[in-house]
Amino acid sequence: MTHRDDPFDKRVTPFKDGVTDQAHEGLIRAKTYVAGEVLSCYDATAPILAQPEHGAEQLDQLLLGERFKVIERKHDFFWGQALRDGYVGYVPVAAFRRDWYLPTHFVSTLRTYVFAGPNLKSSTIAAISLNALVSVTRYENGFAYINEMGWVFANHLSTFETFASDFVSVAESYINAPYQWGGRESIGLDCSGLLQQALYAAGYGCPRDSDMQAKLGLSLDIGADLKGLVRGDLVFWKGHVAIMVDDVNIIHANAHHMKVAIEPLVDAIHRIDACGTGMPTAFRRL
Repeated sequence: MTHRDDPFDKRVTPFKDGVTDQAHEGLIRAKTYVAGEVLSCYDATAPILAQPEHGAEQLDQLLLGERFKVIERKHDFFWGQALRDGYVGYVPVAAFRRDWYLPTHFVSTLRTYVFAGPNLKSSTIAAISLNALVSVTRYENGFAYINEMGWVFANHLSTFETFASDFVSVAESYINAPYQWGGRESIGLDCSGLLQQALYAAGYGCPRDSDMQAKLGLSLDIGADLKGLVRGDLVFWKGHVAIMVDDVNIIHANAHHMKVAIEPLVDAIHRIDACGTGMPTAFRRL
């Protein structure tokens, strides 16, 4: 077995200051290999930050119930790796709790409330997003008790055998959600977050950033006339991704509209090129 000393993708490899996850022993040369501890996000969302300070750049987010492997603590932040999409960064310590039960369901509607009691008139504790992971321990009056937290309308949850049939329809449910850099939540997300969450809801894995997502599926040979694209095809630019909703229009979370919007692909191509980003770099079909 050889050690890997060449550069690696720090976004998804927990390695800094000579410290890495024990799982990389024999693969990455490090001073210290840490077994780490897996904790569960107990907040509706929690930021994964570039630095251990509030106000730092948000790289990604955790949703309720997602696991995070803690490698190191720095003040009020844990540094480690999200286990669902692999992203590395700092998360506030207060977002976690030790959680020894496995998720039994995921949130399968865009957003749902956690209620204090098993009825719609009780007070709300939190609003949780599509693809949040929950553990149901009992049912009452059409509601499910989750994560020792509160009650969710049971029909807003699905088991891991039942997924959305059309990931594009899932993406369309986010229309007008505000643009949020690094966001994955239902109230705001970025371009790659939109694709990732839509695919998760349809039962597919998906990496976090658009350059990683540009390796999904099969490459398409699309000419300047843009003919041959169909619903569900992906369009990539440097640092951006959009989803075809038909043979003409795309849906994407974008900083021009500052929200999730549908527009003609040709309009987006002209605008993005005029901004200096250039033309599309790839077309892919899942």
